[in-house]
Amino acid sequence: MSRAPFLLAPFDAKYDRAAFDSGSEPLNRYLREQVSQDIRRRVAACFVALADGNRIAGYYILASASLLLTDLPARIGKKLPRYPTVPAVRMGRLAVDQAFKGQGLGGALLADAIDRAACSEIAAFALIVDAKDAGAAAFYRHHGFIALPDSPLTLFLPLATVKPS
Repeated sequence: MSRAPFLLAPFDAKYDRAAFDSGSEPLNRYLREQVSQDIRRRVAACFVALADGNRIAGYYILASASLLLTDLPARIGKKLPRYPTVPAVRMGRLAVDQAFKGQGLGGALLADAIDRAACSEIAAFALIVDAKDAGAAAFYRHHGFIALPDSPLTLFLPLATVKPS
């Protein structure tokens, strides 16, 4: 297990993707084969945690999204304008290399994503995540996310509750 300090930065193709192994082949493949195209097409932004200069220890994706007002818990939705949707930021594909697990990197990547969404000059009501399973959903709930009433694996964090750094 490595104890390298991490530098959080926007993705750059010069970073070493070949060695990345999160234990999930779809997440590994996305980083190796798809992320550059999504960035070039402006459908996603990727942020990485770097160790040892240019080794990717973890990454996550941010993209614009929206939430149906009717999907939100009633106590929250009733406080929002009566538009059919509210703007949001979707965080996807949060992954940590197995060599760096257990060091709090997943939480640090999540905190960075929350901070980037909250500090954006483009308004968004919430940061949305789609948890892959109940364990991932518990991770997000631990960090203050709220499950959508009819989709317990889709969670959101109202950005008004975040104090940007």
